[in-house]
Amino acid sequence: MPEPETVTNNDDRLMIEIQAGNSCAFEELVVCYQAPLIGFFFRNTRDRQMSEDLTQETLLRVYNQSWDYLPMGRFRGWMYRIARNLMIDSIRRQSHDALIRAVQSRDEDDNALARLVGEVVSPEDQTHVKELAQIVDNLLQQLPELQRTTFVMHHYAGLTLSEVADATETTTSTAKSRLRLAREKLQEKLLSRGVRGPAEDY
Repeated sequence: MPEPETVTNNDDRLMIEIQAGNSCAFEELVVCYQAPLIGFFFRNTRDRQMSEDLTQETLLRVYNQSWDYLPMGRFRGWMYRIARNLMIDSIRRQSHDALIRAVQSRDEDDNALARLVGEVVSPEDQTHVKELAQIVDNLLQQLPELQRTTFVMHHYAGLTLSEVADATETTTSTAKSRLRLAREKLQEKLLSRGVRGPAEDY
């Protein structure tokens, strides 16, 4: 995985080129962030079609609002703030039943789910990673929205806590606190099912 600074510099380069009218730069940005955005939306909405639609709308907003972006190394926080705001608006327009509709995860989600398991389950209890991953994925839906979004942005989308703070319009310390609470609640729910959390303190 590229270093965060390398990713940031590349994002800023692409945005500068987009601002200059380079359509190829936007296509490169789409290739880079389409899958992570779909994953982010799906983890929060459980609706595959909504996730794809929101991803398309987010990327379109990024393009249309490219002139609003200042290349200061904070692109991912800026983009995920757009994504989160679009998701909140969309959720408000949807019925509750549509939001909680269970959707079977596709194979390409397995690695990300395994990473999530690694954050809340002890190594000794990770024998059946795929089953545990599905449990963790389902438990995520029981977390408060901001805690779930913070957890997914950090562990699934790979944002730093500073970028998560930008995306959720809060401080880094608040983002860190939400992440800690999300982990603790997931571990508590897993413990009630007989699954232990990792030994480290978060």
